[in-house]
Amino acid sequence: MTKRLTEVARKAGVSEATVSRVLNGRGGVSEATRTAVLTALDVLGYERPTKLRGERARLVGLVLPELQNPIFPALAEVVTGSLAQRGFTPALCARTIGGVPESGYVEMLLDHQVSGVIFAGGSYALADASHEHYRRLTDRGLPVVLVNAGVEELGFPRVSTDDAVAVEQAYGHLRSLGHETIGMVLGPEDHVPSRRKLDAMVRAADWGEDRGYVERSSFSMEGARVAATKLLERGVTGIVCASDVLALGTIRAARRLGRAVPADVSVVGFDDSAFMTCTDPPLTTVRQPIETMGQAAVDLLVTQIEGAGVLHDELLFEPELVVRGSTAPAPRT
Repeated sequence: MTKRLTEVARKAGVSEATVSRVLNGRGGVSEATRTAVLTALDVLGYERPTKLRGERARLVGLVLPELQNPIFPALAEVVTGSLAQRGFTPALCARTIGGVPESGYVEMLLDHQVSGVIFAGGSYALADASHEHYRRLTDRGLPVVLVNAGVEELGFPRVSTDDAVAVEQAYGHLRSLGHETIGMVLGPEDHVPSRRKLDAMVRAADWGEDRGYVERSSFSMEGARVAATKLLERGVTGIVCASDVLALGTIRAARRLGRAVPADVSVVGFDDSAFMTCTDPPLTTVRQPIETMGQAAVDLLVTQIEGAGVLHDELLFEPELVVRGSTAPAPRT
């Protein structure tokens, strides 16, 4: 019982005494706090006391593209915790290969009469993908927030990392180390955040029409290895990647070609997801402010749910360059 009180209190952001008051039906607790405690109880998988089982917290969907990339579980932890503290029950929907598509999750969430949905890494970020299922949400007037850049015409509030600043930081770091031939491994051509990163690199590096130092990949280590191999064979000594997963694939490509990282080639990732301090070498990367962004996404959603208006502007959050062992001075020729 003590362990349960401690866990629920931590999840709801209240004291154990407050949890005890809620579970025993005592007064002196605000409705918002009471709801947060009951939601935390549900999220942690504990049964509610019999007299409280008829009450159900409001449901909010969180739709993610996968859970293998550590950045998405990190975002889920922030969002679900923040939702619970605000009195909502999070419903985590993570897509898997051959599993339920994003449009299928939208239908399921609509069937469950959710109060709102937060999307991260969805098809809204792919300009050429079908966006019809998002319009179903618009037609219902359902509050929605998108995490990271998406196509403009959907009109949903967005919380994004500033891709231009991220590339400026990464490129500036490599240039300061003496690298002159710098390439990029990006996501698919219609991937909006990758487009933004490329635009920023064109400005920073003063590239003309030539895009010879850019390769595209799916967001997988295998795809990145193929893309990075092409860049390395063209003589690049520094590579900026659109995710940490792509950066790890790039390091694998370098090693298969007999190149040392960072002695022969420097690699910069993007995200600063979990365990990047434990890779070999530890990864230099541009950190997304996931905690701040996740909380902002919840704030935007709750504001809509409560009818306080919708901010249609995109909120841009500044990333932070984290220098570790995968970058070093350019090799001497």
